[in-house]
Amino acid sequence: MPKQRLTLSFSNDTIERLTMVANYRKGAKSAIVEEAVDRYLNPEKRRLLDDATLRRLDTMSRSLSTIARDGAIATETLSLFVRYFLTITPPLPAPEQDAARALGRQRFEVFVAQVGRRLASDQRLVSEILESIAAHNPDLFSKPDDETAPVANGADGDGANANPVIAPNTGEPSHA
Repeated sequence: MPKQRLTLSFSNDTIERLTMVANYRKGAKSAIVEEAVDRYLNPEKRRLLDDATLRRLDTMSRSLSTIARDGAIATETLSLFVRYFLTITPPLPAPEQDAARALGRQRFEVFVAQVGRRLASDQRLVSEILESIAAHNPDLFSKPDDETAPVANGADGDGANANPVIAPNTGEPSHA
């Protein structure tokens, strides 16, 4: 089908941008204008591409939600562990500190190796733990009926608490 000539008027800014795009694409200005007009007049041609883009965005949104959940779990787990560790670990006497540092370095190397193996595989400990809890103790995911119930409690034999009780609504450890 032969093409028809059409005379159009554009602003100087539009002509500059059209020239820049034509130079970049090494094509004719008329082909770019024809493509733009066709897209504008026939939006249903682009519908499949729009649907594919929406599906991809949905997938990315779900992935980001999973990442956010895993990040929140990791942050809370680390925070609770650090607080617990700091509240129950007594300082070492000076003569024992060198041996403790050496043992700590060895244990850290084992820890780093385990983290490396986990990251190299697709298995994540957080997922394993959540699946295990859901399968064996699903009530841990429910909120407690009594907000004042202690989270941890124990005695070390002489009547003192070995494990701190987490004070309700503050998250602070107490040795009550």
